[in-house]
Amino acid sequence: MRIAATLMLVAMAVLFFGSRPFLEAHPAVGYLHAFAEAAMVGGLADWFAVTALFRHPLGLPIPHTAIIPENKDRIADTMAQFLRENFLTPAVVARRMQAMNVAGAAGEFLSQPQSGAGTRIGEGAAELMAGVLEALDPERLGGQVRAGLKTQLARLEIAPLLGQMLEAAIADKRHLPLIDGFVRWAGLTLEDNEQMVRDMIHARANALLRFTGLDERLANSVLDGLYKLLAEVLVDKDHPLRNKIEEGLESIARDLQHDPATREKVERMKRELLENPAVADWWQGVWERLRLGLIDLARRPDDLMGGQIGEMVRELGLALSGDPRMQRQVNRFARRTAVGVTSRYGGQIVRLVSETVRRWDARTITDRVENAVGRDLQFIRINGTLVGGLVGMTLHLIDRLVWG
Repeated sequence: MRIAATLMLVAMAVLFFGSRPFLEAHPAVGYLHAFAEAAMVGGLADWFAVTALFRHPLGLPIPHTAIIPENKDRIADTMAQFLRENFLTPAVVARRMQAMNVAGAAGEFLSQPQSGAGTRIGEGAAELMAGVLEALDPERLGGQVRAGLKTQLARLEIAPLLGQMLEAAIADKRHLPLIDGFVRWAGLTLEDNEQMVRDMIHARANALLRFTGLDERLANSVLDGLYKLLAEVLVDKDHPLRNKIEEGLESIARDLQHDPATREKVERMKRELLENPAVADWWQGVWERLRLGLIDLARRPDDLMGGQIGEMVRELGLALSGDPRMQRQVNRFARRTAVGVTSRYGGQIVRLVSETVRRWDARTITDRVENAVGRDLQFIRINGTLVGGLVGMTLHLIDRLVWG
């Protein structure tokens, strides 16, 4: 566009000098000559005006030229003040946010996470997470996490918590499957160690019992009795032994909550466990496996967004899209957050804008503003050339009509 505007100015100069020898040949040549003359004046004037905004014309230090480079600090302050007064005020932000359905837009986006934009964002976030996890020192980070967990667990008195959990489980009958599982485990353990039980009975039987073979019958009776007992406990929900187990669990739940001795015993066991080096080594291994698993998962964002996490994200998006009440709550929270950020950090944001523009050198700000305005600057020159030519032709016509 700059070349086109310059070529038009050159064409007007050629037309001006080329038409001058033929002014007497025909009256129309006078109009062309007047058009070219005024077009050159208009084009040169607008070239000077456009150039004076960004630099000194022809490199000459003419006053009031290179306006933008010479006043970049004032422009920075004015831009920041304009931003502060017209955009980053709580009233403006609240009004703009009032008309926006942030939750609805987020819901539509999240409900289709495999779309182009969602995939790119997911891949970028996954790559960033993988890079962060790989860059961090695993031993140091694991030690910091372990130390934080140890500090929090040391402050937490877990005995009452365990007692309340056990009491709630008993009240809701959630302990019954545990008792059934324990009985089945006992039966399987007895079956696997049946020969060991027989050997113990044989070893403790006297010579007479062994001679008469009663030790084998005694062993069979003991094993049959144990199997029968476990089967009855498993089938009969009101079996006395099952009731004894439940009474024991209830007693443990009460002691964990109200017995100082029991609570102190549990706390002592907790402290010993936390101080045990084996626990620290175990946690370090758990953390390293977790870290490597997260890195591997982050390297496969399609699997991450296609599995349970992706399904959860889609369900959240559908909930946001289809629930007006939830949308109102989320939009209200977003509006309050935006207004709060504006009130608290608006001054810092505009100061960042001002300081950034101030740090730009004259050439940088000139190039950025000139490129932002772009083609319109050269259209000013082209329009100036054409308008100037038309004005010159009009004046020539008036001159001929009035003064002949």
